[in-house]
Amino acid sequence: MNRTEFIVATAIILFAAFCIGWFAHWLVHRFRRVSQADVDQLERMSQELHEAEETRDQAITYLQQREAELTNQLAQTEAELSAAMDGLREARQEAEEMRAYVERMKQV
Repeated sequence: MNRTEFIVATAIILFAAFCIGWFAHWLVHRFRRVSQADVDQLERMSQELHEAEETRDQAITYLQQREAELTNQLAQTEAELSAAMDGLREARQEAEEMRAYVERMKQV
């Protein structure tokens, strides 16, 4: 390979490198460019997301409060049921005692 061929080959390689670099720059610039409409849409979407998160947080708080109320109401109902069952048990015991008393009185 003589000097002229070496210079031509080097020039071709450098030109190809320049073309590849220019094409890469163009691609990066093309994909990186964002229009104002896209920015506005992103801002609107972020605002809607923020509102949705606030709504979700409010719903979670409401559900937690409601769950606490229902748990409290269930505990009260269970306590009332237990008291009613105790009262019923005592009433049955008294009824049995009264039956036994009546039976004894009949036999006397």
